[in-house]
Amino acid sequence: MKIDFAPMKVPMQRRLQTAAVVQWVFSFLGLAPTCIVLFFYLLFTRLWLISVLYAVWWFFDYDTPSHGGRRVSWLCNLSIWKYMRDYFPIKLVKTADLDPRHNYILGFHPHGVLVAGAFANFCTCSTGFRELFPGLTSYMLMLPLWFRSPFFRDYIMWAGLIPSDKESARHPLSKRGGGNAVVIAVGGAPEALYAHPGTYNVVMAKKKGFIKMAMVNGAHLVPVFSFGENEVYDQVGNQRGSWLRWTQEQLQGIMGISLPLFHARGIFQYSFGLMPYRKSISTVVGRPIKVERNTKPSAEELNALHQRYMDELSSLFEEHKGNYGVDKDVHLNFVD
Repeated sequence: MKIDFAPMKVPMQRRLQTAAVVQWVFSFLGLAPTCIVLFFYLLFTRLWLISVLYAVWWFFDYDTPSHGGRRVSWLCNLSIWKYMRDYFPIKLVKTADLDPRHNYILGFHPHGVLVAGAFANFCTCSTGFRELFPGLTSYMLMLPLWFRSPFFRDYIMWAGLIPSDKESARHPLSKRGGGNAVVIAVGGAPEALYAHPGTYNVVMAKKKGFIKMAMVNGAHLVPVFSFGENEVYDQVGNQRGSWLRWTQEQLQGIMGISLPLFHARGIFQYSFGLMPYRKSISTVVGRPIKVERNTKPSAEELNALHQRYMDELSSLFEEHKGNYGVDKDVHLNFVD
C-alpha cells in the first residue's frame, strides 16, 4: 500500500487543529483505561496515598454524576476546542428559538463513530450553543460504564456529561424553572455499527424510552440531525447477517458498547489511522415539539408522540439535506 505522507510545511493553525483532535480521540478511546491502570499502579508506588485519598473522595462523591454532574465552565471554554471545531470544521445551525422557561430533550442523530458533532456542540462552547440558545444548559448523556473509571469520571463530568440511566437524565429535567437541555444520542451503540459514509440510517423504530421520559417530565422534544457525522470515518463492511456484524452485536450485548472497526487517516500521513477525516459536520437543531406532562402515558399516546417525532426528524432531514450535499433522492432510513 502506498502511503500518502503529509507535507513538511503545514501552517501552524492546522498543526494545532490536528493536536486538538489527537487529544480528543485519545480521550475517547484510551483515557479511561489509562486512568484505571494509573489508579492501581499508584497503589504500588510511593505515591499510593493519591489513590487512597481519591478512593475516599470517590466514595463520598459517588452520586454526583446522577445529580447533574460537575461542569467546569473554563474547561469548556478552552481554545483547544476551537481548534478541534476548525479541524473538520463543525457548525451548529439553529432553526427555531428554544424558550429557556422549558426543559428539553434533544435527540441527536446519527450517532456516528465517535459522536464528534454532539461533543463539540453540546459539551464545549466552541460552536456557540450558549449564544444561539441563551438561558439553556446542555447535559449530554454517556454510558454509565465510563463513570466507573477513576479520574476519567471527573474529566467527563467537567464537560457536562452525565450517565445515560433514567435517574441521571431525570434530574435536570425535573428542575423547575426550565433552562435545561438533555442531549441523547438516541441510536446509541447499535447505531454506530451503521455509521458508513454516504448512509443515513437511524436506529429509531423501537427507541421509545426518551419519548416516555419527555412525557413524564413535560420536557419538549427537539430533533437534531448532524450532517456529515458518518463521513469522518470509514468502517469495515459489516452488513446485517455477516459474521462480523454478528460478533459485534454479541460483544455489544455483553459489554454494553459497540466495537465498530473504523479507520481514516494518521497524524503524519493520510493513508490509514484513527484520526478522522477533515470533513465538515453541520449539526441542525430542529423545531421543538411541545409535550404536556403525563406521568402515566398510555401505549397509544406513547406511540403517537414517537411517530410524530420521527415525522419531524424526517422533515428536518428533507428540509436541510440539499444544503449539505445530500442528493434529493436520498431519504432518512429508520431501522430497528
